[in-house]
Parts: sequence; C-alpha cells; structure tokens
Amino acid sequence: MKALLGLLLATGAAHAADMAVVRYVDQDPGDPPYPTRLLVTADFLRMDGGEDGGDFVLLDRRRREVVNIMRGAGVAMVFGRGTLPAKPAGWKARLASEAGAPGTRRFRLIVDGVVCSEGVAAAAAVPDAARAMAELNAVLAATQYRVWKDSPPEMQHDCDLANQVWESGTTLELGLPLEAREFGGRTRRFEGESREPLQPELFRVPDGLTAINAPS
Repeated sequence: MKALLGLLLATGAAHAADMAVVRYVDQDPGDPPYPTRLLVTADFLRMDGGEDGGDFVLLDRRRREVVNIMRGAGVAMVFGRGTLPAKPAGWKARLASEAGAPGTRRFRLIVDGVVCSEGVAAAAAVPDAARAMAELNAVLAATQYRVWKDSPPEMQHDCDLANQVWESGTTLELGLPLEAREFGGRTRRFEGESREPLQPELFRVPDGLTAINAPS
C-alpha cells in the first residue's frame, strides 16, 4: 500500500494528449465484485466496466450533461443537471476526517449521528479524477432525488439523500477515494491508475442509438 501510495503522489500533471485511467473494484450488497474504469480528460469522464466496446456512462464536463450508453437496447439516455429543491429544514450533515497514511485522510460523512459513508481519500492522487467524479454526481443529483422521492417510504433514508443528492461531492473534496463504504453496504476499492494515450473515440456517443431525455 505504501509503494502504491508513493506512486500515486508522484503522478505528474495531465497532458493534453493523454488521459487518466483510474480502476476500482466495486461491490453491491449480495452481488459479486465487479471492475469499474474511469477515463478522465479535461472535457470528459467516461465510466465503464473496462471494455472499450461495452456500455458506458459519459459526462460532458463542459456542457454538464451525462449520457448513459446502452448498446444492447440501442439507447442513449441523456441526463441534464436539473434543479434541486432546498435542503430539508434541520438537515444536519458533517464530514469528519483525520490523517491516515501519509498523503491520505480517513473520513466519515455523518447525518444525524448516522455514518452514511466512510473511507480513505488521497488529495494528491489524480485530483482531476476526483473533481470529475464530483461533477458527475452533481449532474445526476436531481435524478437521484426524484428516484428517492418516488420510492416507498420504507425505502427512503437520509443517507441516500446524503450520498447521492445533498452531499454527493462532499467526501470527494478530500481527494480521490482509495476505499469507500456506504450505509447500504456498497463498497469501492482502488486498484490502480495510469496515464495512457488519448483515444478520442472512447468519448463519443456511438452512431445509431436513440437519444432519450431522462426526466429530472
């Protein structure tokens, strides 16, 4: 871990002709772990399962627009940023953090005494990737709020609002997540990062898909 962290902290500035590649292993409760790959440029963030020809989510960082590419269904679902209502009266969220291994901080996002997410972040590790992840969450926040509001009352939890809506970028202000665990049991583990030659075709919506504007 120390060697890996040292490599992360030594990563140089981004170049226009390449892209940052960040790899995670994610796991949802009751399901097997699966890979997640992030490709980051100044203009785009692409999130996929590691395959160039598979489905992916594409954030246009300039237009603040997200497109979910579903090749099998022949659909490109388009998400705009939308508008969020004001935070609920009495909303109390707190980010607690403390120094971890050199260059890292351990964090907990707490709402009304409940730990909604916790993990480890590295401020100097691929900082533009952390910013892009926060931008992605910000665009999707209105849609996440609509999903939460339309869910049965027994499935509504303040931690979902914290992690996906009101505080969706809060923990990312500390840096790139190396470990993360959410209230519902979803986990994320950092696997590695690299810089690779830019492949512009990976940041384009494939031809022949039907574009559908998602409600927000």
